[in-house]
Amino acid sequence: MKPRRSVLFTPGDEAEMMRKAVGGNADVVVFDIEDAVAPDAKDEARQSVNDVLDEADDSPEVWVRLNPFGGEIDGRDDLEALDAEPSCFVVPKAGSGDDGERVAEALDERGSAAGLVPIIESAAGVVNAAEVAAAPRVEAVVFGAEDLSADLGATRTAEGDEVIYARQKVVAAATAAGVDAVDTLWTDFSDEEGLREDTELGIGLGYDGKLAIHPAQVSVINDAFTPDDGRVEWAERILSAKREADERGKGVFEVDGEMVDAPLVEQARTVLERAEAAGMDVSY
Repeated sequence: MKPRRSVLFTPGDEAEMMRKAVGGNADVVVFDIEDAVAPDAKDEARQSVNDVLDEADDSPEVWVRLNPFGGEIDGRDDLEALDAEPSCFVVPKAGSGDDGERVAEALDERGSAAGLVPIIESAAGVVNAAEVAAAPRVEAVVFGAEDLSADLGATRTAEGDEVIYARQKVVAAATAAGVDAVDTLWTDFSDEEGLREDTELGIGLGYDGKLAIHPAQVSVINDAFTPDDGRVEWAERILSAKREADERGKGVFEVDGEMVDAPLVEQARTVLERAEAAGMDVSY
């Protein structure tokens, strides 16, 4: 399992910052050529991203966020400027499956093996979340609450009630398509407690990872996605009892005084997958 707990965005025109991010503890680093770069710095960013990509190895995983295809600053120009290749290209403002398909076709033409990660951050994207997640090459879907709130004209709050429907719909669409779901960012990088609570809310909704906009957020996110020892031991007991139940031909069984069926077994598997992704020793 490839861990994607923490997904750290880094400006594409800041070469040293990108190098430091790659040397940090984020599971995924995103070199951003879109929102983080001023229009007159795009060429510099493309060159810097290409240079740092060329130096990077496979740890951590590296993605590149392109500008929208067909926009005033065209993502096709970003793609053409890159000789080195990331693991995935991030597709901003994905409003339908067509947005991912256009990038996938361009990758086909260049013989690229890279995956795609669309960001759902508009009303249209939320409405069409299922087709966005099911587009060719998609490996993960990101939920972007800030741009979505602006598109809706909603008032952004710490509680996030204004985006909870969209947050749930995006993770459901990703799960249905069999791809990872990455939750929205927590904008106040000095607020560790708020970040932890928001990360735990996303975990409860089913998200596989969370965006970070500052290196200080990475360890908080990683820790939140790492099950504690007691939870891991519970999951190991569940799967051990499941094997015994299978041998006896039983579909439902008891662990720690609790009746266990298929949904709890899947929860236990998720716990152990997350523990394994965090480098913990687990047994299935």
